[in-house]
Amino acid sequence: MKVVVIGCTHAGTAAVKTLANLNKNIDITVYEKNNNVSFLSCGIALYVGGVAKDASQLFYSSPEELKSLGATMHMEHEVLDIDTVNKQVRVKDLNTGEEKIDQYDKLVMTTGSWPIIPPIDGINLDNILLSKNYNQANEIIERSKNVKNVTVIGAGYIGVELVEAFALNGKNVTLIDSEDRILNKYLDKEFTDVVEAEFAERNIHLALQQTVTKFEGNEQGKVTKVYTTKGEYETDLVILCVGFRPNTHLLKGKVDLLPNGAIKINEYMQSSNSDIYAAGDSCAVNYNPTGEKVYIPLATNAVRMGTLVGHNIAGQPLKYMGTQGTSGLHIFGLNMASTGLTELTAKFNDIPYEVVEVIDNDRPEFMPTFHEIRLKVLFHKETRQILGAQLISKADVTQMMNTLSVCIQTKMTIDELGFIDFFFQPHFNKPWNTLNQAGLAALAKPKGLVEQ
Repeated sequence: MKVVVIGCTHAGTAAVKTLANLNKNIDITVYEKNNNVSFLSCGIALYVGGVAKDASQLFYSSPEELKSLGATMHMEHEVLDIDTVNKQVRVKDLNTGEEKIDQYDKLVMTTGSWPIIPPIDGINLDNILLSKNYNQANEIIERSKNVKNVTVIGAGYIGVELVEAFALNGKNVTLIDSEDRILNKYLDKEFTDVVEAEFAERNIHLALQQTVTKFEGNEQGKVTKVYTTKGEYETDLVILCVGFRPNTHLLKGKVDLLPNGAIKINEYMQSSNSDIYAAGDSCAVNYNPTGEKVYIPLATNAVRMGTLVGHNIAGQPLKYMGTQGTSGLHIFGLNMASTGLTELTAKFNDIPYEVVEVIDNDRPEFMPTFHEIRLKVLFHKETRQILGAQLISKADVTQMMNTLSVCIQTKMTIDELGFIDFFFQPHFNKPWNTLNQAGLAALAKPKGLVEQ
């Protein structure tokens, strides 16, 4: 059997390594547009901010490693077309311009995503950059060396992390977003207020509830000003972080897709064409809190899904368990994480919910140091199943979100959470674990009281 893998970042690398290790009799051919594999784009801000000194450490595999496992690696090759009837791909060598046709028995679409580039007047001016791959990370570092004013457009995780990196490097930073607060997809207002206050203390300008309408440049073609629906901002460098779109144009009209182009998959990672598998940012995920197929581009989803692709093609079938969209963030000493639904997404999905909040210190007050934790848990008003959670603290207690992710996946109720067995040791926590406290607080609430 011949397997062709298109794209080799997180999901593709995981699929190739798993498949090669499980079944040595399968012919694996990889086509990748870039000259590298497995780049951790979530480390770009750390690289830009100087925390990660060596960019080579942001790669956890290489074409050489995959080749040593038996894969045939074609770097800097772009797949131009897929013939799903005859099981063929048309490929172009980006160095020589030569094209060829290759056959497959099974196709793995791990083509990932690409930053959304809005059609704004002046978008092609110099020093308006994207933040996705290794080459772009290097370009951001090089272009930012001699600039004073930096504008980041998009207040999601990547945008906020870059704001921190630029601020720590002494730049004047403006963050623009059309929403009324930052990180609104991941955290509710009481959490984002804390981060925004930290930004204000550091003179980071938040330009919220406004949309970019135009970029202006100088005679040399470099961007100098950003115009929005509410104002204008002097700038020397712009980073676009307005979201991602799946790279799936090759399969348009050939398999079932979401409206945004994400590939729909079944529990064995197959598209509507059983010979075409998909994983990572190219496809939709099964979102357990709602039971819907949604688009959540996260590296953690990608490596899990790619590994499952490898198992299923190798003849060791494993079902995809879905995701809660669990994620974490560290900004200016604040540790925050979330899993499942926020109040915003619960309302959007018309899910009746209740909220319980715990504000307590992470350790007993007799310890030399302790930090406040703010934890919020959403649960279904009728079934009392846990739907989502968020926390923020200067203490690193973010692993609580991994625990609550498991709780959501296994359909645990908020009442059961109150009595789960967690250890106590004064160096780490209190006799009643913070998660236990959330469950107990929910039990103590009058039934039927909805906070929304």
